[in-house]
Amino acid sequence: MDALICSATMCISPKNPFLFQSARPGSLILRKPRFPANSVRFHQVAAARETDIDLSDPEWKLKFERDFEKRFSIPHITDAFPDVEAIPSTFCLKMRSPTYINNKDRVLLKVINYSSPASAGAVCIDPGCTWIEQWLHRAGPREKIYFRPEDVRAAIVTCGGLCPGLNDVIRHIVTTLEIYGVKNVVGIPFGYRGFSDKNLPEVPLSRKVVQNIHLSGGSLLGVSRGGPTVTEIVDSMEERGINMLFVLGGNGTHAGANAIHNECLKRRMKVAVVGVPKTIDNDILHMDKTFGFDTAVEEAQRAINSHYKKTGESRGRKSSEIRRDLTAYHGIGVVKLMGRSSGFIAMQVSLASGQVDICLIPEVPFNLHGPDGVLKHLNYLIETKGSAVVCVAEGAGQSYLENTNAKDASGNKVLGDIGVHIQQETKKYFKEIGVPADVKYIDPTYMIRAVRANASDGILCTVLGQNAVHGAFAGYSGITVGIINNHYAYLPIPEVIAYAKSVDPNSRMWHRCLTSTGQPDFL
Repeated sequence: MDALICSATMCISPKNPFLFQSARPGSLILRKPRFPANSVRFHQVAAARETDIDLSDPEWKLKFERDFEKRFSIPHITDAFPDVEAIPSTFCLKMRSPTYINNKDRVLLKVINYSSPASAGAVCIDPGCTWIEQWLHRAGPREKIYFRPEDVRAAIVTCGGLCPGLNDVIRHIVTTLEIYGVKNVVGIPFGYRGFSDKNLPEVPLSRKVVQNIHLSGGSLLGVSRGGPTVTEIVDSMEERGINMLFVLGGNGTHAGANAIHNECLKRRMKVAVVGVPKTIDNDILHMDKTFGFDTAVEEAQRAINSHYKKTGESRGRKSSEIRRDLTAYHGIGVVKLMGRSSGFIAMQVSLASGQVDICLIPEVPFNLHGPDGVLKHLNYLIETKGSAVVCVAEGAGQSYLENTNAKDASGNKVLGDIGVHIQQETKKYFKEIGVPADVKYIDPTYMIRAVRANASDGILCTVLGQNAVHGAFAGYSGITVGIINNHYAYLPIPEVIAYAKSVDPNSRMWHRCLTSTGQPDFL
């Protein structure tokens, strides 16, 4: 075992913060992780909230498996209403009988068996990287359902910020509900706010209404942050007779959905609350990706390539508006992309475009100034290739900006504009060293958020919307649906909102990004 950092009562492994050695010799215990803001290497351990497990116990592996199974079991209507009658599914396709998912079908959460904690991106439970299978509930239609379609009044709500694919998910929730036989479907306008604002009437939804909404970006129902209390929301649901609620949103929205689920249980209301993870940052735990992410990468790549044309290839060319008046001698392009606490978009865009020279993300600290700083490397790029493109995530480098402690309606910290800061510091730096530089800055955030979903996201939205309805009719509540290792699964909401997923600087994907950009460590 690696050297331990010891106090009077215990020793902690610096390479695996989940392990500590107690005062009892030879006793190694798995502890509950408490992640510092910049701790990323091991934060994707099997679950977000581990119980204490003594690794010296010969049965620790079995106990871990049982604990995982318990935490990832998904709530069911019969937990609170054991007398609810299951009926044959009404999910009927015109051309053929549907195939059903067996309730015992499972999806494997982790598929790489790491041999050492030193392996790139290793996610280990113990120092020996013991392989433990971790299974999730497979998503899809069940043979038995727990709601009669004629009794269902379903509601859909979209919360948070805009994201490509919202209309696609709405469309497929509505059409799948109709296939089950549901006639009463409504949309709640402008997020959770629509439950309490009397000036925001429900939006009746049907196949006819939603047939072509996926051809446009944005959200048919509108979005907003914040909203009324959980009590007010559930009061409104009772008043409206809603017994199926589909919630589209990110971590904060899912936390609200889980609170609504718990309040419904408290009031003995037979309601299915199902989340569909929507975050353009791709920062929801355990999932391969969330809808809107692929579209964001594709659209952001256009902004990157536009800057490349502006800063490096525009000499003597006139044809497009992008290139007009941009001869850009010593051109430097700074593009700020989404990513409050995770740099997935900036990283993937840098890989996809092949034109990025510097990628800056929240998970990896950097110096702007000094011999190993970003500005020094920009000067090197100007000297050697004549131009440069910087891609920066919005949450990167916040330590360089004034902390106002302000928060938005969702309770998120209001970030300073790191893109503008880098642009200003770059101009100042090159002026001081006497080197001409033409520094351009673009923030394409809402150009990206408002576009229509691309083909990849369109497929993902289709399956997520369908599986959300299948999960509700199967009697599950307090769950979300996601893609796990290219398969679809149901997860309990608390396990996906424990903390935000982030880029692991030790991962192969980040190393691939560094290989592509050729950037050094800016420390």
